[in-house]
Parts: sequence; C-alpha cells; structure tokens
Amino acid sequence: MNSEGPAANDGLCLIPFRGLRYVPERVGSLAAVTSPPYDVVVRPDGLHHLESADPYNIVRLILPQADSADARHRLAAQTLSRWLDEGVLAPDPEPALYVYEQRQGDILQRGIIGALALSEPSEGVVLPHEDVMPDIVADRTDLMRTTDANLEPLLLTYRSMGDATGATAVIERTVLGSPLLSTTTEDGFSHRLWSVTDPGDLEEIRSDLGDRQALIADGHHRWATYLQLNSEHHAPSPWSYGLVLLVDTARYPLRVRAIHRLLHRLPVHKALASLNGAFRVRRLEVPLAEATEALAEAAAESNAFLLAGDGSFHLVDRPDPELLSRTVRTDRPEAWRTLDATVLHSTLLDHLWSIPDAPEHIAYIHDTAAAVVQAERHDSTAVLMHPVREEVVRDLAREGVTMPRKSTSFGPKPATGLVLRSLTLE
Repeated sequence: MNSEGPAANDGLCLIPFRGLRYVPERVGSLAAVTSPPYDVVVRPDGLHHLESADPYNIVRLILPQADSADARHRLAAQTLSRWLDEGVLAPDPEPALYVYEQRQGDILQRGIIGALALSEPSEGVVLPHEDVMPDIVADRTDLMRTTDANLEPLLLTYRSMGDATGATAVIERTVLGSPLLSTTTEDGFSHRLWSVTDPGDLEEIRSDLGDRQALIADGHHRWATYLQLNSEHHAPSPWSYGLVLLVDTARYPLRVRAIHRLLHRLPVHKALASLNGAFRVRRLEVPLAEATEALAEAAAESNAFLLAGDGSFHLVDRPDPELLSRTVRTDRPEAWRTLDATVLHSTLLDHLWSIPDAPEHIAYIHDTAAAVVQAERHDSTAVLMHPVREEVVRDLAREGVTMPRKSTSFGPKPATGLVLRSLTLE
C-alpha cells in the first residue's frame, strides 16, 4: 500500500470523458478564449478585459453578467447551448483522459485531467484543507446545475515516490507526441494538451491512482459543489464524478502563494488605530517588492501582515501573546493556532476590527499588486499575506483540520477553457 494513501483500489478513481473543446477555426485564438479560474479573475477590470479579448471567451460561462443569480446562470446555459449549436465548442469523438502541461521559464507542471469519482472527506481519499463560504457554493452549484457542465477543472495534488512509473510514465510518454492544442496566454505560460485513449495507458493510470490520496490544492468551493450536486442524484450518475487536474507534486512541485484580503469598508487609518498597541506596527516607504521581502522576514519570526491602501505599507507583526490566547480557539493543533490566516480572522477581523466574513465586507484577491491598487482606489485596506508551506497544509489536512477559507493559492492553476465536461454527453 502507498504510505500516503488508503488501501489499494480504495483511492483515486479517474475515468475518461468526452472533452468539450473550442474549435480553433471558430475563435480568434485559443489564448483569447481562456481565463484564469473564476475566483482569480479580478473584477471588474479583469472581467471586462477578458470579455473584450474574444466574443467567445470562457468568462461568459464561468462569470456571466446579469441582474440576478438566476438570470446569470440561465444566460450561461443559453450561451453554452448556442456555442455548441454554432460549432464554437465541440465534443471529442471518444472518451479520454488528458495530459496537460504548463510551462514558463523554469516552471514546468504536468498532470492528468479526468472525471474523478467523488468522495466525502471522512473517506480520506480527497482531503480538503480550507473552509468554504456557503454563498459561493450555492452560486457555483446553481451554475453547474443549470449548465449541466463542469466548466473548469479543480487542481488536486498527490505525491508519488518521484520516479517515472505509473501515471507519471504515461504522462512522460504522451508528451513526446503531437498535442491536441498548444497556446501561450498573456501571462507568459505555454499550455499543451494531449488525449490518452490507449487501453494500456488508461489501465496503467487507473492502477497507479487506485492507491493514492489527493489534496485539494485549488477549488474547495467547486468540490463542495460537486458533492452537493451528487447528493441530488441517484448514484451512480454522471454527477458522481467531477472534473479535476491531478498533479504529482513529487515529480512536478507546485508553488504556494498567499491570498490577500481587501477590506471594503475599512480605511487604513482606522485599521491602524484599532490595533491599539496589540501588534507592532512599522511604516514602510518602499516599493511593493521590498515591502513583501520585509513581510517574509517578519513572518519567519511571528505572525505578520502588510496593510496597504494609503500610498504606504504598514508592517504589522509581533502580536500580544495574551491577546492571542484570548481570541484564538484552543481546541485545534498548534500548527493551526499559529497560522497567519487564523490570527487574521480570529484576532484582527473578528476581535479588533469587527468585520464579518461576507462578500460586502471582504474580497479575496490572489494578485498582490491588484490588491494594493484596489485598496488605494477605494480608500479601503488591503491585508497582504505571506504564503503557508505546502507541508503544513498537507499535515493539517491529514489530521482532518481545515484552515481558514482562502488561506493558500497553489499554482500554476489550470487555464479555464481548454477542456470542459458536459454531463449531457455521459
């Protein structure tokens, strides 16, 4: 048995599906119709940029624009149906797994996209590590239900022994052939996709993954959505599976970045005044790159955050230990209690700033510079975070302990729009 997974044949079950892909002749370019995952798009600027890139950009399906949630989801379903009728999107001729490669400079990520059998966290096969927000799960659930589609793959990781056997061997043989598609997006990443249909290759992947355990690296809300939709149907059904990208991080390590907070209704001067000596505060009149370096140094010694929004950076660190003991719950492991995200939510947001964790009060932004720009533009506060190490995330997940929502950002994330899964084709 693999030391990291459950019993053999009780692990990951990844099955082929008929991928729904853009027809290159019907769009301006494949790069112009792709998008980052829905929760990485910085709205409204990023949304408008993607909408104007190509009339068929995938953002019209994952982030449709209308006056109400119901109207948005109906619009997405109508758009998907129209694109299928017009031949903008078309299903592949036979079910396949898909080898997916992303490359930029010395960054190389390869994995397999397929339909993964769903399992509850208690089964120990797919491990979540973050809490989710019910309103986002409800929105994604209705979108998937209305479109009858998995519009973008989740990013899941597992760890092998690091050698080129099993699924990794199939990946590395497959990339020697001609890809189904190849494109480079404006962020500088090249993307290539191959189909895997050979029965021997599929069996090699099935046998290897059947003894593995996966960590949700990106897509907790969509995984919760998959589970909700599965509960609404009699199993087995197409809803018993969800679209994922599986990456072996022993072979292809991911980067772990922080997700920053934008506090809509809290100007920086009020945020600082409310600290009232509970943290050490230092004003930094330096560029963003130097400020984040200072944050990294401070985070090596204590909980640390950068506040931005007034044209300067304010390094907030060394919290009062007595305050932490009063505000952070004690029924969790020490590794959880000392997380920056735990201290941010328990001590700063809940206790000192009294800010509810709701969309009208807090936005979660992956791009550091974008968080600062948004804060300065709207006289609000950006709380810039330092990333958590992957081993901390994995260890807590194995203990069944979820981190505060939006604690980590693993990447590179799969581009949305390269391959979709329509449940009506299964």
